Amino acid sequence: MARHDTLAAVDLGSNSFHLQIGRVVERQIYPLDAVREVVRLGGGLTAEKRIDRATQAAALEALAKFAERLRGFPRQAVRAVGTNALRVAKNAAPFLREARAVLGFPIEVISGREEARLIYLGVAHSLPAAAHRRLVIDVGGGSTELIVGTGLEPQLTESLYMGCVSYSLKYFPGGRIDKARVKAAELAARQELSSIAQAYRAAGWAEAVGSSGTARSLEAILHENGFAAEGLTREGLEKLRSLLLKHEKADPERIAGLRPNRAPVLPGGLAIMSAAFDALGIEAMKVSEGALRHGVLYDLLGRVEHRDMREATVAQFARRYHIDAAQAERVKSLSLTIYDALSPGAEREEDADRSLLEWAARLAEIGLSIAHAQYHKHSAYVLSNADMPGFSRMEQARLARVVLAHRGKLGKVQDAGLESADWKLVFALRVASLILRSRTDSRLPFLRVAADSGGFAIDLPQSWLDENALSATALEDEAEHWKSVGMRLSVSGLSDKKVSVLKQVR
Repeated sequence: MARHDTLAAVDLGSNSFHLQIGRVVERQIYPLDAVREVVRLGGGLTAEKRIDRATQAAALEALAKFAERLRGFPRQAVRAVGTNALRVAKNAAPFLREARAVLGFPIEVISGREEARLIYLGVAHSLPAAAHRRLVIDVGGGSTELIVGTGLEPQLTESLYMGCVSYSLKYFPGGRIDKARVKAAELAARQELSSIAQAYRAAGWAEAVGSSGTARSLEAILHENGFAAEGLTREGLEKLRSLLLKHEKADPERIAGLRPNRAPVLPGGLAIMSAAFDALGIEAMKVSEGALRHGVLYDLLGRVEHRDMREATVAQFARRYHIDAAQAERVKSLSLTIYDALSPGAEREEDADRSLLEWAARLAEIGLSIAHAQYHKHSAYVLSNADMPGFSRMEQARLARVVLAHRGKLGKVQDAGLESADWKLVFALRVASLILRSRTDSRLPFLRVAADSGGFAIDLPQSWLDENALSATALEDEAEHWKSVGMRLSVSGLSDKKVSVLKQVR
């Protein structure tokens, strides 16, 4: 990637949408501009888990404002991510198509644990460097992320399906607060936390940190009412609970420090935070300015400076699943050679498809650690379902589709969601895997490839085809596979004289 002096992150949260713009100076990011729009995407989820049209309209209006500020930004300098509401919404896909068109940049829906990793990255960069372990809790609109880490490295990451928007709607309808509702909300949160509490307590931490809107709002209220000098305390949260019960609602006119746009989601956020204090034995918590959007910026900085977390994840998977490194390197090299021949003059460093093909080639055989038969299906399953830090859910799904299609019958994977751009990657990976089936470092034949709207063409030396009857037969079968999905694959043998001429032209 090219270097960029200004980066932007867009966070499509379940409560608010955020745009954060920062200036890069010596691997640090200094804030230039920030825009926040309260959309409550999570509040627009119907009982059927579909985002209603009114909420979609509000979201698109917010993104149009962001698009105006992002005008002129190169694609590689902007990263937009969606969180819990878009993870669970059944109509997320059509909404995202509209959202991308309005924003003008791709939008990735990230997994809960990837969200947790990015939150920790943002918080860690906002705090002084320290050798001790920290616990970070981020109560969002639709999910709550909990991370234990040291320095810039998270060790435990978890995302729980509870948030200030969803809990406020479920347990405090109409904004009414009473003891029974508070008890029900806190008990539900404690039940969610029970699955991770023991592991987190065992890991331990020296400092607890809260991030994002819920924590900052609670801190402001506790401070303004004299319930805590700074940050959050168990005693302060208990006093705020008593105050809400007294007023029977979150009333900005009677509760100092409570902003009107935060009032509707305060009860749910307080219940979750109080439950976390109880379940994890927290007495006090400081509040950080760092959040998901800041983590996205620093992760993006790593990508443009060639410190891509996705690359580290691919390398780690290759080790974990004991991939044949020599064969993976052969397949990667030939796949990229084929891809580049089909895309002459393209800027390789800026080509996201090329990067995905490289990762697919390196990870195509992870399924061999499970079983040899149908290993490509095992590989695709792992890539679809494993936690892969740095990858969005869409990137993982696409990576899995390409790996699934790299061998076997194409007709069975045509309906797996392959996009038009995927076919070039599938072709490159299938041909490379086929030619390198011997798994040796023998000299590769001259190879010429071409593509058009109807399919692909391969030219190989006739002498090589004659000497490698098994591969020649496999290429004939390959043509039938492509025919089954309505595409053409032609394989031609070239004379030695023709090959010699073509080599000279190159």
